[in-house]
Amino acid sequence: MTTIRRFCCNDLLRFTSVNLDHLTETFNMSFYMTYLARWPDYFHVAEAPGHRIMGYIMGKVEGQGESWHGHVTAVTVAPEYRRQQLAKKLMNLLEDFSDKIDKGYFVDLFVRASNTPAIKMYEKLGYVIYRRVLRYYSGEEDGLDMRKALSRDVEKKSIIPLKRPVTPDELEYD
Repeated sequence: MTTIRRFCCNDLLRFTSVNLDHLTETFNMSFYMTYLARWPDYFHVAEAPGHRIMGYIMGKVEGQGESWHGHVTAVTVAPEYRRQQLAKKLMNLLEDFSDKIDKGYFVDLFVRASNTPAIKMYEKLGYVIYRRVLRYYSGEEDGLDMRKALSRDVEKKSIIPLKRPVTPDELEYD
């Protein structure tokens, strides 16, 4: 049986195998620690019996005014646990928290333009491509900014796609 729980410091020493996927962005320890300290409600792990980490989601809440939103920084599931809807469960958790607790207007994420399986999964979860970010990944590969409107965005303004691509310096960061 799968257990989904908040990520804790000890998990930082146990989740390396999940991060080995070449499409998973990895970060330094201080980056993970910052998220754990600042946005603990947005950092969860899926654990198999025997305490093996199956996957995790890491995110935050950011923005101002109608740009107040939840952000998925990373979501990944180990290859042997894919196709069990774990990513969907983790995404739903972050979306619910963004919607019901933090009252965000939308949830966004960035995905490699070449990662077709992930794009299709996000589209099934209700995300749309909001804009293309040129050379977002290491200055080489384009990224897609995908968004899903939450209940506070009644008119769905946050997901109206931009007509032109943007560069990383044009992105808003908090």
